[in-house]
Amino acid sequence: MLIGEYTHNIDAKGRVFMPAKFRDDLGETFIVTKGVGKCLFVFSSEEWANFSGKLKDLPISDVAAQSFTRMLFASACECEGDKQGRILLPQRLRDHIGVVKETVIIGVMTRAEIWSKEGWEEYNDSAYEDYEETLAKLAELGI
Repeated sequence: MLIGEYTHNIDAKGRVFMPAKFRDDLGETFIVTKGVGKCLFVFSSEEWANFSGKLKDLPISDVAAQSFTRMLFASACECEGDKQGRILLPQRLRDHIGVVKETVIIGVMTRAEIWSKEGWEEYNDSAYEDYEETLAKLAELGI
């Protein structure tokens, strides 16, 4: 299970260090793609197959679902860490999250997310305001 929050810099070549604890769960090769909001999703090959398998059953007539699927798959790339544990993030993905130097990499159960440090701080501040309300809703659902 992917958990935790790690801060790493992107180097001049567009590489970022993937935390060792995440590399163990993600495997040697994994998929990085645009996420929901200003983040990147990082899936192990196995989890990518599970997730994409669910998407293939979406109706072709569902415009929103097809739009999401197009963006997800068009922006996806296969990554493999180097000997130092760094992965190369394509420029288009770095642009999507607006990262210049500092990233925050978080674990979200079955995937990791890569954020610009500023983007994560902004999201984290606004999401915290709704945290207790969301927690109350989950309690109503028995979670």
